[in-house]
Amino acid sequence: MTDYSTAITAYWDAAAVGFDAEPDHGLRAEETRAAWAGLLTGRLPSEPSSVLDVGCGTGSLSALVAEAGHRVTGVDLSPRMVDQARAKFAAAGLSGRFLVGDAAAPPTGDERFDVLLCRHLVWTLPDPSAALREWTRRLRPGGTLILVEGRWRESGRSGVPYVAGAETLPWHGGVTADDLAAEVRPLVTDLRVDPLADYPILWGGPVTDERYALIARV
Repeated sequence: MTDYSTAITAYWDAAAVGFDAEPDHGLRAEETRAAWAGLLTGRLPSEPSSVLDVGCGTGSLSALVAEAGHRVTGVDLSPRMVDQARAKFAAAGLSGRFLVGDAAAPPTGDERFDVLLCRHLVWTLPDPSAALREWTRRLRPGGTLILVEGRWRESGRSGVPYVAGAETLPWHGGVTADDLAAEVRPLVTDLRVDPLADYPILWGGPVTDERYALIARV
């Protein structure tokens, strides 16, 4: 597992330089940024809350959360991703905390949060079921779990291989809404799935695969 974790860190460290070039990663286009801000605003609490962004990458969603008045803690395995997130916050004059660590077991001790946010991460996890149990434990009673996920039809077509052995991951290539909901439902008291594939503004263009937001309360 140590070697696998090292390989994953190296992969995302290498990806960090060009990560924000993807429309839904960097959110550089105003209309894409506004669309993601609207998506989050409709699913986050109306009052200022503590939000844990696991697998935060370069901090684009964290920035939107902070701009909405929430207290953000971001966690990512890649030090270079975390460096970029910190720089992004500093440049924007935003306040936030970013930690290098395993998103499946965030290094936040006994701290509990009002919201746990995760986007496009669970496909990378060796044990997503364990991660989901851990994430729900990190939430306060009444807290909200927001998972933006999908099943990627274009997975593997880029010609850039992920780490060796990735094809054996439980959710390699993503996870359907039905399968993710089945894993989450026993851990929560309320759950809904909002389809997102028909909103090309979120992705920088049309997509043909399954994309959705799963929102649940504990």
